[in-house]
Amino acid sequence: MRMSPTIDNSKLALALRGLVKRFGGVEALSGATLEVERGTVHGLIGQNGAGKSTLIKILAGLYQPDEGSVEINGVHHDRLTAHEVEKLGIHFIHQDRLLVPSFTVGESLFLGREPRLAGLPFLDRRAMRKQAEDILDKYFSLRLPPNVLISELTTAQKQIVQITRALLDKPSILVFDEPTAALVRREADILFDLIRRLRADGITIIYISHYLNEIEALCDRATILRNGKDVATVDSRTTPAAKIASLMVARDIDEMFPKVAATIGKPVLTTKALGKAGKFRNVSFEVRQGEIVGLTGLLGSGAKDLVRVLFGLEAADIGEITIEGEKGRPRSPVAAVARRLALVPEDRRGDGVALGLSVAENTTLASLKRFTTFGFLQRDQEYSEVDRLIEQLAIKTDGRFAPVRTLSGGNQQKVALAKWLSRQSSLYILDEPTVGVDIGSKVEIYNLIGKLAERGAAILVLSSDLPELIGITDRILVLYRGAVTREFKSSNTTPDEVLAEATGAHVSRHGEHSHVG
Repeated sequence: MRMSPTIDNSKLALALRGLVKRFGGVEALSGATLEVERGTVHGLIGQNGAGKSTLIKILAGLYQPDEGSVEINGVHHDRLTAHEVEKLGIHFIHQDRLLVPSFTVGESLFLGREPRLAGLPFLDRRAMRKQAEDILDKYFSLRLPPNVLISELTTAQKQIVQITRALLDKPSILVFDEPTAALVRREADILFDLIRRLRADGITIIYISHYLNEIEALCDRATILRNGKDVATVDSRTTPAAKIASLMVARDIDEMFPKVAATIGKPVLTTKALGKAGKFRNVSFEVRQGEIVGLTGLLGSGAKDLVRVLFGLEAADIGEITIEGEKGRPRSPVAAVARRLALVPEDRRGDGVALGLSVAENTTLASLKRFTTFGFLQRDQEYSEVDRLIEQLAIKTDGRFAPVRTLSGGNQQKVALAKWLSRQSSLYILDEPTVGVDIGSKVEIYNLIGKLAERGAAILVLSSDLPELIGITDRILVLYRGAVTREFKSSNTTPDEVLAEATGAHVSRHGEHSHVG
């Protein structure tokens, strides 16, 4: 689908056409195309899992496509390598900065390409300093002491070092990957001004972001990916953000989301004016017995940090948390578990399950006291509970003694859920509970969440899958730049509306929300 005019091939800085990339039986890209006009800022947008990262890794020479073609400045390339990409003048500004903390600014800027004194093996530090100062003055109007360590810089200064390192190579194409995720408003504005100057100098920019107000303000055109395909390329200067948001998500919510008629009871979790410096501020909400509340927000919104604070993994700076009528912020995960909280983390392999242990050992890991009498473990009771949960969750395994590492991703996620079901908690915090699992497993997990609510548990679901959130929750809280900006009633909203709020498309209606600072 194309909603803006086709570009003359001679004007294209790069053309990635019909890209297909498979990982095992999963197709991450299903014929995606990205065409970028020379000397423009081109947005690349899509929900998590849409294929953005895979496409960019193909451009970076880190992945090879299974099908499709790659052309850079009109030249076809069969197998790009990372080294060839850099020689072609394509550089990447990553959200995680990729700088060595113990290096100085000067060492970081010239790592691997240090100028040397003529005929001597010694570094030409004067030339290094002069080149760096010229770039910093031209594009940033600032000076960074060359002997300062990277670890001593602010997030914005680290980004400046990374951009300066790229500019020293006189790039033709710069790729910015979620560059404002960790920046405050003032720092983001400086970056936007820089990108406009780079465009004026003829440099082609690919700008990857979830924030639609940034796409609207910066980009000439934007390509939207969904489920591994490009569904549209639009003129982002004239296309409403709400229209772009609607292209990012499927409009129809499938009949795969079972709704339960749970009785809503008293509050289990209440927060009042909860805040953590630089992460989120003034967060107040409650989750009641039998209620499923959704939480969503983009990278840098503070949603992940809020979950960590609720479970005692991080400390809040201000505000109250009340759990089942008892005030007090959990100071550790142990304290949270003692107050009948359960967290099923997104990284199930790293944090949710012990891969070397069996299904049985993982399932009862958090609830061994239930099966202990006078210090002795009652194996019959333990195995009866394990077998019940294996059946209830339809965990596909060779048996209770099978190592969890032998299970599929979806079944590992079910084991992570089983661990806390065995504990019989009052509040379940589910962080991206269906990420990376197949459709069938998703439906089984949705059914389980509904049964927990029916049983009277309170459920808080953090998810970037908006149809999923709308389908299984009663209410949805949206965090944008560290603040809860809106609450939606799930039965009376659409993915488009929620996404517009989360990405900043609401800014034109409600006014700018500031970054957390």
